[in-house]
Amino acid sequence: MLDYVVEQTDKYIISKPKSERKVLGQFFTSKATARFMASLFDMPRQCIIKLLDPGAGSGILSAALIEAIERYDNSLQVELTCYETNPDVIALLRSNLEYIRQKSRLRLSLRIVDEHYILSQSDDFSGNLTASMFPTKYDLVIANPPYYKLAKAAPEAASMKSVCHGAPNIYFLFAAMSLFNLREGGELVYIIPRSWTSGAYFTHFRKYFLKYGKITDIHLFISRDKVFDKEQILQETMIVKVLKTSVAPRMVNITSSLDSNNFENNTLLHAPYETVVSGDEKYVYLPISHKEINVLEKVNSIGKPLASIGLKMKTGLTVDFRNRRLLRNTSGENTVPLFYSQHLKGGRVVFPIGKGYEYMSDELSGVVQSNKNYLFVKRFTAKEEKRRLQCAVYLAKRFPEFKRISTQNKINFIDTVDNSDMSDELVH
Repeated sequence: MLDYVVEQTDKYIISKPKSERKVLGQFFTSKATARFMASLFDMPRQCIIKLLDPGAGSGILSAALIEAIERYDNSLQVELTCYETNPDVIALLRSNLEYIRQKSRLRLSLRIVDEHYILSQSDDFSGNLTASMFPTKYDLVIANPPYYKLAKAAPEAASMKSVCHGAPNIYFLFAAMSLFNLREGGELVYIIPRSWTSGAYFTHFRKYFLKYGKITDIHLFISRDKVFDKEQILQETMIVKVLKTSVAPRMVNITSSLDSNNFENNTLLHAPYETVVSGDEKYVYLPISHKEINVLEKVNSIGKPLASIGLKMKTGLTVDFRNRRLLRNTSGENTVPLFYSQHLKGGRVVFPIGKGYEYMSDELSGVVQSNKNYLFVKRFTAKEEKRRLQCAVYLAKRFPEFKRISTQNKINFIDTVDNSDMSDELVH
């Protein structure tokens, strides 16, 4: 069944340009990924199983899950609900589900809902973050949700404002609504970007998602560009399995693979739940080795946030491509040095290095800062680099000719909370 659905999907992909599908946030799951996701479920021991695929697309994930249930027990009754709003894809989905109905040995009840998954249920979700008796509750939810940013005032964001902070992305609204749609003890398996695991925009979502659901399994892709079959997408992506319960498991199963087409040689790591999910449920950490678990446990044992010792981490002030008119190639009157991640070398800040636009005009006060001691930290590091966390000490005395400097937003800097001169403490 899955082979047939994937074959029909490939024909659809060829007929529709990527630019058209990108507008809808529509990228299809590979066959191997779909089978792996379906394999993560612990099948419920009951005669009737209710399934939900909230971003059904062509039905790839639904087909994979039905195949998995059939292998588990082909005498079961299965009720599948698929949400899809793209008219072209609905026709393909309907054709694929009809094929599945004819081929499957299960007693199948198949339903396609051509309404917006979020907006059609917003009244049920609003103001009620616990299980409601009125909406249908499902045993299993599987999804590759759409992915695109929403305006703060978008109807989807307004209808789920309790899980929104700032400008949301549609994918995490899907995940929150799916958890709401689960019965107590039900399971959810999603393939989503890693971005939700940290960052202010996802704060309210994490609070809800990790309060009412507990992570049991995580799968990480080592390669960013081999996740979606036949799609060229650079995205840090993960598969997460969540159990709707208030009781956290002792361990989280963390697997990883090179890409989305080979899950046979997965690495497996068992990580303590409290190491993966912070005690205050503010962050989700993604260790892939025992060494990384040990580092996390050591950091968590410190127990003191930076603010409690007079320090604060901030993001570099200058978004260079938005301030092109301020950038300069050489030093001059009313210019300041602009520090990039490339200036962090071996724990020290090296400047200049002959890079373009190493200086900028100081006319905008919001993008300059005092020339004082800082700890610079790269926000992004390449996977090939030996250390994912790369820092460098910035000593103001090494650049006495400048009263002010600027930092590009691809680095963070640790500063004193009160902006007083705590040079020795910061450097230490």
